[in-house]
Amino acid sequence: MPEAALDFAGEPPEAQAARIAALNDRYRHHGATAVLTGALKDPQAGRLALVSSFGAESVVLLHLVSVIDNRTPVVFIDTRMLFPETLVYQSELSERLGLQNVRIIRAADEALAAGDADGTLHQRDTDACCDLRKTRPLQRVLSEYDGWITGRKRYQGSTRQALEFFEADGPDRIKVNPLAHWAPEDIRAYMDENRLPRHPLVAQGYPSIGCAPCTSPVGPGEDPRAGRWRGQDKNECGIHIVDGKVVRTGVDA
Repeated sequence: MPEAALDFAGEPPEAQAARIAALNDRYRHHGATAVLTGALKDPQAGRLALVSSFGAESVVLLHLVSVIDNRTPVVFIDTRMLFPETLVYQSELSERLGLQNVRIIRAADEALAAGDADGTLHQRDTDACCDLRKTRPLQRVLSEYDGWITGRKRYQGSTRQALEFFEADGPDRIKVNPLAHWAPEDIRAYMDENRLPRHPLVAQGYPSIGCAPCTSPVGPGEDPRAGRWRGQDKNECGIHIVDGKVVRTGVDA
């Protein structure tokens, strides 16, 4: 947590923009570790939580947090439709890294009963299913923080090519992207150098891992996210919010 918590409630948009610009200027020439270390202590970044899917690349950021401050809040969204391997990986990795503040969040039973009583909503409306099981639970818990840490990177798509370390998440929060400048080879090298365990499904052809009903293996030459919502005009869950609107940018923190 920052050394002296500040209150950003009701912060005017121009003040938020100026604060984000100042943070980016302050850390512009820093590496991922320095950015994350600074953000967790900088009063101008506020109270932060790491949101992690415990997916294919998540172990890198989780390891960095465990080394810098293992008391950092780590938010894991259990949609109740995840692969069993993901749930086991989450539990074992949290213990191995010594994470002291993992928060497992789920949609309320009443919300599921009202919106997806038979568990088939994903077959009819994947956007509504993601909103019910991921977006709404996450927004509730993020209301307790001034910002959140993600694993987003510039190489992940054209919409991220100018990604900064700090950015707005609507009018109320910021996002921190310590790995913004990392390339795929950086991810692999970090995992190898620190002997970090991979998600078990990666070896089975799943380079991007979401809920079991909506994730399939990826073939040679396919885009790493080709197995997410295969056959649909959708490739992101939509948990990122910019200017109050859902943006299809997903997360694999």
